[in-house]
Amino acid sequence: MDIAKLQEIQGGLDAHIIKQHPDIAELKTNDWKFLALQVELGELANETRCFKVWSNKPPSPQEVIREEFGDGLHFILSLGNDLYIDAAKMTPMDVEFEDVTTAFLKVYDLAIGLQRNVRYDYGNNHKYLWRKLFFSYLELGRMLGFTEGEIEKGYLAKNEKNHTRQLTGY
Repeated sequence: MDIAKLQEIQGGLDAHIIKQHPDIAELKTNDWKFLALQVELGELANETRCFKVWSNKPPSPQEVIREEFGDGLHFILSLGNDLYIDAAKMTPMDVEFEDVTTAFLKVYDLAIGLQRNVRYDYGNNHKYLWRKLFFSYLELGRMLGFTEGEIEKGYLAKNEKNHTRQLTGY
């Protein structure tokens, strides 16, 4: 997966969104992106139904789950761009989780940890924390049954959809 290419593509979408909504550029923090990421994680978890142990209803179709996964990836990449993360210089990180529910909880925890680190300037751990969040999210995707190629393809399709949404007044 060419993370640097995805960051560049995400930067294009972010610029498009700011052009459509210029007030965003004047916000003092990017807390709204962290909250949006949390919401997208919740929507993804809901579609997988991994935590609904009381229910016999199956998860949503893989296409739906992949699109929701792409939404989260958009915000993670956008946050990486905001933090000036150079993915081209980033080495992969091995991450393992015992199950999908644990993976979701860890991704939530990492997103909150990164937000606190950025918001309250707890040192210069932004790059490490973002990298850990990114690779944990990729591992969650793998656990959901997606290859890196499928993740990238899903991201690109959703990115195109998001550009169209901005052009149509979404």
